[in-house]
Amino acid sequence: MIRGAFIGIAACLTLAACSQETGTKSSVSDQTATTEAAPVRWRMTSTYPSTLAILGSMGKRFSEEIDTLSNGDVTIEFFEPGVLAPPFEIFDAVSYGAIEAGWSTPGYWAGKVPALQLFSSVPFGPLAPEYLAWMDYGGGKELFEDIYHKHGIHSVICGVIPPESSGWFKEEIHTLEDLKGKKIRFFGLGGKVLEEIGASPQLISGGEIYQALELGTIDGTEFSMPAVDLNMGFYQIAKHYYFPGWHQQATFFELMINLEKWQTLSPHQQTLIETACSTNVRYSLSMGEAMQAEAMAELEKKGVQFHTWSPEVLDGLRTAWEKVAADLRAKDPEFARAWDSLQSFREKYKAWSDRGFLKD
Repeated sequence: MIRGAFIGIAACLTLAACSQETGTKSSVSDQTATTEAAPVRWRMTSTYPSTLAILGSMGKRFSEEIDTLSNGDVTIEFFEPGVLAPPFEIFDAVSYGAIEAGWSTPGYWAGKVPALQLFSSVPFGPLAPEYLAWMDYGGGKELFEDIYHKHGIHSVICGVIPPESSGWFKEEIHTLEDLKGKKIRFFGLGGKVLEEIGASPQLISGGEIYQALELGTIDGTEFSMPAVDLNMGFYQIAKHYYFPGWHQQATFFELMINLEKWQTLSPHQQTLIETACSTNVRYSLSMGEAMQAEAMAELEKKGVQFHTWSPEVLDGLRTAWEKVAADLRAKDPEFARAWDSLQSFREKYKAWSDRGFLKD
């Protein structure tokens, strides 16, 4: 009788404890779920205006896409350049947490982190499919995140465009000698190549290029693809348009997020952002390919002359690039790590690309 009573009491206590434990776990779980599901309301400053075809419009599109995908749970509002931060100060603004997010391309931060240039565009580098393959399956993404995390930023590749043109000039260019001494607005690692051959590269934000070209502050410029350049109006000042874009065969665009802010997101919210960026990659690449032929036809009507660099000029630029890459690799361990990873992947990829694709 007593034994039975003790068993009954023990059972009741056990059930009570279980019930209390279950209730506690349930309460904690509910609290966690509530915390994880807290809506996100962020601001995103941009290097490019939303009205700029593809480069800016895909930033605006991402902002709309993430709002739709998350059903309003994650809102990242697009702000035009200069409203929250100057275009070339986004890195610091996001790193320090003054702004939650930024829209740009990694090559603009070369002065702070030289290795990031390899995650933007590479002279004589891969086309978009190969570039994406390295990022997603060749170790590029891990290196990219590791580099950025040291600076308090988490960055997601959120767009990619096909080859660019390689320059607008007022005068025809025949040889590398013709480029020497010329002041040319040029982006990224390609600018270092021009410097190597004796030109004077200038990094000017997109909104200032037209005036610089008009006033003669620069002798020539590259900016983007024909569809973008058409909207920039360069054809009104310079009529000689050069191809191929040896310096940017593919270009990545990024969503930069303050690392602490990123870490407060639930896995679901992080996945939503990555998914929205994935759809943006498809949009930017397919739209980029679709728009160029029509833009070139329009430019031709406006009197623009298309030129193709001679094999001799391209060989000279490639030789200069190989020297620039070797120098950067020797000076910067992070650059060396990223460069070696990309080169190793490309070397292996050749076994496929040399055999799998039709040659012209």
